[in-house]
Amino acid sequence: MKKKRPFLFALVYGTLLAGFTGYVMLDTFVIPTVESKNAGAANYSLFEGIEAEPLTPQPESTDSSGDSSRAEKAQSDTDASSSSQSSSKSKGGRSRRSSSQTAQAGTSKQEKSDSSEAASESTPQSSDLETPGSYSDENISISLSTSYSLDTVIYTADIQLSSAQYLKTAFADNSYGKNVTAPTSETAAANNAILAINGDYYGARERGYVIRNGVLYRETGSADTDVLCIYADGHFEITNASEKTAEQLIEEGVWQAFSFGPALLENGEVAVTADEEVGRAMASNPRTAIGIIDDLHYVFVVSDGRTEESEGLSLSELANYMKSLGVKTAYNLDGGGSSTMYYNGEVINNPTTSGRSTKERSVSDIVYIGY
Repeated sequence: MKKKRPFLFALVYGTLLAGFTGYVMLDTFVIPTVESKNAGAANYSLFEGIEAEPLTPQPESTDSSGDSSRAEKAQSDTDASSSSQSSSKSKGGRSRRSSSQTAQAGTSKQEKSDSSEAASESTPQSSDLETPGSYSDENISISLSTSYSLDTVIYTADIQLSSAQYLKTAFADNSYGKNVTAPTSETAAANNAILAINGDYYGARERGYVIRNGVLYRETGSADTDVLCIYADGHFEITNASEKTAEQLIEEGVWQAFSFGPALLENGEVAVTADEEVGRAMASNPRTAIGIIDDLHYVFVVSDGRTEESEGLSLSELANYMKSLGVKTAYNLDGGGSSTMYYNGEVINNPTTSGRSTKERSVSDIVYIGY
């Protein structure tokens, strides 16, 4: 009688385990699962009874002199307010550049905080960077600027609307589901967006409220995740699943809800704690954020990062930059290789995942301004 060969069992078991693991990985990160095709509905009934006051259209202009003033102020304010974070990074030993590269690209963050005058002489100023332009009609006013602060190129869109209904969202391929993705520019173009940024990449997670254009797509939340709610009257609120259910948010008139975070500013004060900075995002990276200054007055901010030309921002640096713009509530969206700003049919920043090449990452969703 022949003895059973133990290695045969091990081989079969190993093959099955590898196959199952491969399937789980593909199902989690690759295989699209569409739950709702043509998910472009909008619940405009939320705006009933809310009066919209038309804006006074301003002449379109690509002159950077007016558009860059807010960003130039933000540059000097952010450099000063972020000196402590810059110092801790320098002491931590993080080094991305040789001494010759630093001399070419500008002073380090620590040097900037020690001598703002020296930094202003050796780093690019807002006036040296191309400003994408502006757009204005009776419902939408957009002014874009590009600035250089904290060794980072930052793109800022100052937005005023007659109604929050023009602050919209869209899913990749017009479909809600897992692993349904497309570049920000592709989704923006498909929805005739004037201006767009990447969203919260809801499809990479199975939890977190998803409310888009007044429609509830996912009601499973997380108590430890900050949720940004944009209401039909235009105001912002930060909450979480332990405070409000998704159904409550819909009943209260939430137009958009994002689950990424964390909150950057609340009531005009920096909301990012030291623990979050270390645990989540102490490193400098490309960033995407959205904020509100006043009634129906918003900002989109995207920073480049991971390159010699643009280092990127930490969460606290991003928060301080938003604060310098006069933002009252600010929220961090998906960053890194996802960070993209699209305007007038073009990507205006330099998205990168590795820092070696400029390329858009495909994402689940976008936030955009348009009709």
